[in-house]
Amino acid sequence: MTDTINTAVETSAADVVADLTTEEKASLTSGADFWTTKSVDRVGLPSILLTDGPHGVRLQRADSDHLGIGDSVPATCFPPAVALGSSFDPELLERVGTALGEEAQAEGVGVLLGPGINIKRSPLCGRNFEYLSEDPIVSGVLGSALVRGLQSQGVGASLKHFAANNQEADRMRVSADIDERPLREIYLRGFQRVVEDEQPWTVMCSYNRLNGVYTSEDPWLLTKVLRDEWGFEGLVVSDWGAVNHRVTGLVAGLDLEMPASAGRTDAQLVAAVQDGTLDEAALDLAALRNVELVQKAVRNARADATYDVDTHHALAREVAAASIVLLKNDGVLPLAADASVAVIGELARTPRYQGAGSSQINPTKLDNALDEIRVLASTEVAFAAGYGDDGSSSDELTAEAVAAASAASTVLLFLGVPAAQESEGFDRDDLELPAAQLELLDAVLAVNANVVVVLSNGGVVRLSGFADRVPAIVEGWLLGQAGGGAVADVLYGVVNPSGRLTETIPVRLADSPAYLDFPGEHSHVRYGEGLFVGYRWYDARDLEVTYPFGHGLSYTSFEYADAAATASAEGIAVRVTVTNTGDRDGAEIVQVYSSVEGSSVVRAPRELKGFAKVALAAGESREVEVLLRRKDLAHWDTRVDEWVVEGGTYTVSIGSSSRDIRTTATVGVEGDAVQAPLSMNSSIGELIAHPVAGPIIMQAFTGGVEGDGGANPAGAIMADPSMFKMMASFPIGRLASFPGMPVTMDQVERLIAASNGQDA
Repeated sequence: MTDTINTAVETSAADVVADLTTEEKASLTSGADFWTTKSVDRVGLPSILLTDGPHGVRLQRADSDHLGIGDSVPATCFPPAVALGSSFDPELLERVGTALGEEAQAEGVGVLLGPGINIKRSPLCGRNFEYLSEDPIVSGVLGSALVRGLQSQGVGASLKHFAANNQEADRMRVSADIDERPLREIYLRGFQRVVEDEQPWTVMCSYNRLNGVYTSEDPWLLTKVLRDEWGFEGLVVSDWGAVNHRVTGLVAGLDLEMPASAGRTDAQLVAAVQDGTLDEAALDLAALRNVELVQKAVRNARADATYDVDTHHALAREVAAASIVLLKNDGVLPLAADASVAVIGELARTPRYQGAGSSQINPTKLDNALDEIRVLASTEVAFAAGYGDDGSSSDELTAEAVAAASAASTVLLFLGVPAAQESEGFDRDDLELPAAQLELLDAVLAVNANVVVVLSNGGVVRLSGFADRVPAIVEGWLLGQAGGGAVADVLYGVVNPSGRLTETIPVRLADSPAYLDFPGEHSHVRYGEGLFVGYRWYDARDLEVTYPFGHGLSYTSFEYADAAATASAEGIAVRVTVTNTGDRDGAEIVQVYSSVEGSSVVRAPRELKGFAKVALAAGESREVEVLLRRKDLAHWDTRVDEWVVEGGTYTVSIGSSSRDIRTTATVGVEGDAVQAPLSMNSSIGELIAHPVAGPIIMQAFTGGVEGDGGANPAGAIMADPSMFKMMASFPIGRLASFPGMPVTMDQVERLIAASNGQDA
């Protein structure tokens, strides 16, 4: 690094920008090539390197193609987000983030593109393997942990894809059309948490449009919400190729276009400044943020950074084991070392351990389950492929599998979704496992009922066709490079499974919330299910599911007792005593859901607001405390466009899934003072509920009409409960014009003005 560059890095960013020409400032706002930012050699400002994540450092080799997907430098392939989410373990994910930061430092990477925290709106989304959950609290808590760990190593995160990127179909153009409450409460809430708590160095805007506007040029999203409301201080970078109109985007708050545009869009910015259509101050601001990012990356870079490959592989195995979900177990698991076992399924020998697309990592090592099972077993383990690499089968392969199954006491049958059916760039057509695999399952069950199904899939698959016909199901997701060893550890009880589902497994695709509104038409997709995403939908409709959100079994058992809840300015502190009542050490995921008695707004029956993972030795009891943050209890009030905590009696439901509630507690919560503005269209009921207008209206409507010499007809209405209920929704402006009413239009107008704090 030259002295000039050192000077540029140590100089204030504002001074650097003040010394730049318009052309140089514009150049900083787009990439130099596919992965690096532009330098400005004249002032000694270097470029920095951004590269794909989010579950590994996917750095292409210098001589590879522009994407480098098939030829990236070796890096630890940690479990993708689909698995990480099921760990429900922020501390563990922070360690993963730290390891990713160490590897990024060793490779000279300034910004790692991840994590992805988009909501799993539909189980068909082809990129669900890169996302954490169908729930925004889970996504926000775990996404924060990953960012915290990564940035602790002086490497920037790029929180993505902002926002409402919930499908791959038509992803470059489709408009996600979402009402205000679900947008705020479901699709933006996780992003808000990560931004406010961790300040990621960058936020990556998505390809799609949001309510008709490209996110790359949406000032409401990129400036009003992200910066003005949430206080984001970093840089907004486009997803690669997401820029629709560069000048519009820059004004909206998009600071860096990636990848390079060969100078084309830089020239557009310069021309816009010169002809007066772009205020140069907007360009200065974007350039400033780019300089600040470069300075931060360079100052934190460590030329001597290294990492231990074996240590990171061991961490990948630990995390993978913690992410496996034991869906069903009728006593067949864990296996004894001397159990008579046959392993069937090519996936046991040739693992599918990550998703396809831009996140594809070239692993430093790669375990497979078959080899790792043979390490733990003390007897010979037979193997039959059952199907080929592409998922297809044949009579010969089936016959070999049936023979192996017939000779063993227990069959470990590995099934999964081929990469060709599940990838970035397109959505899945269905939730089915390949037909050949299901036929193989039937053939094996015909000769041996003791079958443990081990799954490999980036999104949920339909299990309702066989869940009641097998004694055990292990959800192995995509587990990264050490997943084979992790699966063996869980099967043989070296690790007691503690993973829980962060997405619901429906009985059938047609039951899923977005079924009728996915993927949309004519480049629009209507989020017609509103707030009722994932378990909120299934629970509100009391629909049967194969396995509910939060579900997962253990080789031990847990009991809950002595639940209590206390409200404070911080939120609701929930305490419960959890006891490991079994004979094995294990870990429980304590999940806390909330509901509001008699809520004035539409809500799901219960919503996850907090969780905690607690490790307990056999027989051990411990009091667990989970804080439900007050801001997480709030709903978006569309009357005032603000977050509002509704006052009233809250029920906190504590349990092991959204449908396995073990105990409850109630607590009174003081609500936020909300004074929705009144108008002539406000109803009688709304005026009566208003602290200023209410007493005046009640007096007018229950008293006599001055000088009429008779009864007040409005008073008769108010005295009749059924009539009052009917009239409560009547707009005051229309009722005031009726003959015999105790108030005039002029009086109502003055009352409304006074109630709104305006001069009458």
